Amino acid sequence: MNSKIQTTMNTGAAKQEHYRFKPLNIGRFVVWSLFALALIVAPLIFTSSLALTMLSQIGYLIIICLSYNMLLGQGGMLSFGHAVYTGLGSFLAIHAMNKAAAGAMPIPLVLIPIIGGLAGMFFAALFGYVTTKKSGTTFAMITMGLGELVASMALMFPEFFGGEGGITTDRVYGKFFGLDFGSGLQVYYLIAVYCFICTAAMFAFTGTPLGRMLNAVRDNPERVEFVGYNTQRVRYYAFIIAGFFAGIGGGLTAINFEIITAMDSVSVVRSGSYLLFTFLGGATFFFGPIIGAVLLVLASVLLSELTKAWLLYLGLVFLLMVMFAPGGVASIIMMNLRVAKFGHFKRLLKPYLGLLVAGAVTIVGAASLIEMIYHLQLNAALGPVVPFMGMKLDTSAAATWMISIVLLVVGLGMLEVARRVTAKRWGQIEEAIEESIKKGEG
Repeated sequence: MNSKIQTTMNTGAAKQEHYRFKPLNIGRFVVWSLFALALIVAPLIFTSSLALTMLSQIGYLIIICLSYNMLLGQGGMLSFGHAVYTGLGSFLAIHAMNKAAAGAMPIPLVLIPIIGGLAGMFFAALFGYVTTKKSGTTFAMITMGLGELVASMALMFPEFFGGEGGITTDRVYGKFFGLDFGSGLQVYYLIAVYCFICTAAMFAFTGTPLGRMLNAVRDNPERVEFVGYNTQRVRYYAFIIAGFFAGIGGGLTAINFEIITAMDSVSVVRSGSYLLFTFLGGATFFFGPIIGAVLLVLASVLLSELTKAWLLYLGLVFLLMVMFAPGGVASIIMMNLRVAKFGHFKRLLKPYLGLLVAGAVTIVGAASLIEMIYHLQLNAALGPVVPFMGMKLDTSAAATWMISIVLLVVGLGMLEVARRVTAKRWGQIEEAIEESIKKGEG
């Protein structure tokens, strides 16, 4: 009997070993293959020039937001000056392009982002030696001061920064295996290649000893020092690596736009946008900044064209995310995937539908009021009519204002009821999941 049991256990162990797939991780291979496939087929699906421009911006912003998240999400370093390294990388890259076009430097265009990366790494090593000596709020204030310092230097050194007009270039100065990068499609695929390689490299960094120690410095710096590691040195090395990838993103920016201005590249506003959308995407997950980069392009390109109040809407979204989903969009996705894994997602369909309807009514009411107020302040000379969602709102009619106010009040009431129902159902599901986990452990 014992030998039979032992034989059965050995057979089960053999089967388990057969289906383990180690060291090959099939799930990870599938995810990265889908990511590469998405980068390849995206311009074939979205073929307009606007879509191609947006895809190119998403490509290099993914690199920049991931490099920023190396500081914020992985290291707990709240930086207000990350645009310094992307911007200086852009300026060094565009000067290198002009030198190469003049024949002074034999650098092909495909290596220009590396020039930007080295520039970003150099300035990160220079400034990071000062900033990483402190942590927390002091670190954040130092990075803000350095950002303002570099931004103010733009007018002091017009030969390098180009003054208010910036520096222009022409990316078509040579061919690389028959490619001159004159078309937007060729530039996109160059950005896509760098995006995939840099994303994979930054993901690999999370599994290195330095990446693991960076997480430990974020969570418990006192214990890290107790076991013998220098927390300042860990932050400094991570800061340099983040500056390198930020510079690569800056170099791709120079190639894409062929013009770099200090106002758009090294300003604190630009640093704030990296912070804002990295947070909205989800700084606690690796793929969160990728979502943030997509949201950044959609907000700055599409939303800004639809309404002049887009910054107000963006601020409201940020406020709501901080209040109700501080983990960002990525955390919402992961929490719902966890619920779906335990088979409880169907119980949330009706509460989610209620939230969707209530949210839509609230958004229509609030947005109509905002658009009418903006119209009266900025475009009153164009007449009282405001185009809104295919409709025309008459700002001179009291009924229009009353309907908008009623929609807003009713929507807020519906939203509060739907929120309470969803919260109650979510609590019940969490209790059921905990019971399932306890039963599994038992």
